[in-house]
Amino acid sequence: MHPVQSKEWGEFRAKAGNKISWVQDLLVVWSRIPKTPWYFGTLLKSRMPKPEDIKRLRDEAIKIGGVGIRIEPDLPAGRQVPKGLVRGRKFFTPKTFWLDLTQSEEKLLAGMHPKARYNIRLAEKKGVEITEDPAVFGEFLKLMKETEIRQGFYAHDKKYFSLMWSVLRQGYGGQGPIAHLFVARYQGEILAAWIIFKYDNKIYYPYGANSDRHRELQAPSLMLWKTALWGKAQGCKIYDLWGVEEGKGFTDFKAKFGPKIVEFVGTYDLIINPPLYWAFRIMEWIRWQILGSLRHTRGI
Repeated sequence: MHPVQSKEWGEFRAKAGNKISWVQDLLVVWSRIPKTPWYFGTLLKSRMPKPEDIKRLRDEAIKIGGVGIRIEPDLPAGRQVPKGLVRGRKFFTPKTFWLDLTQSEEKLLAGMHPKARYNIRLAEKKGVEITEDPAVFGEFLKLMKETEIRQGFYAHDKKYFSLMWSVLRQGYGGQGPIAHLFVARYQGEILAAWIIFKYDNKIYYPYGANSDRHRELQAPSLMLWKTALWGKAQGCKIYDLWGVEEGKGFTDFKAKFGPKIVEFVGTYDLIINPPLYWAFRIMEWIRWQILGSLRHTRGI
């Protein structure tokens, strides 16, 4: 199961102001469509809903006032999709990188690009240190803002990260905390801060903030390696590096560590109220056109 289908994630989204529904074991998060009484639901990284689940989801949506539900299963491409769904706008990237942590350390290193191995050794030789340190969450927020501005992407705001961190650090169900904060330090200065999720038999790299200072020390390379070893020591089998986007620098960075590319089955919408659903899709398209234009305007 994926962390965004956990009870902790449901609590986080509820505290953030969303409505949540548990339809059998499926977590649906409902967001109000601005200036309307209507909602749009997301069912993300779940199992594939069965035909009987589709009926239950439709009934729940009608009760909530939902115009549609976006369904994005955490399953590889090629799986059969229930009838009656239409293609939706992707939420997560359609592909991700999986690093096999069941391999020995020697095989993991051997599977890397030579440059990745070199950067790991360089960072260690220069004295970069990687530690888990939940006490410096405030530094993560500062570094994330710097990274957002420098790289020109849209990160979540401070409220979102703070609330997520407070809930996912609690650790329900005997698994311990989902969210862990790792930092890379050089002579006391934090050069990178990553939030790593641990859930079931996987670890995930959803959020990473890296300083523009001392880039020659290759702190992110050592961070990825040390968090992989941490996950391996925790008994995890897969390190999900959270997304493949062609032509992006961070994708090239991840690829050098020898992961395999996994493509997911895709994104589908369950239409509940056709007129309102298609009006929502038009609004959604306009919103992303504006965000894309703003990103271009920033010149980053």
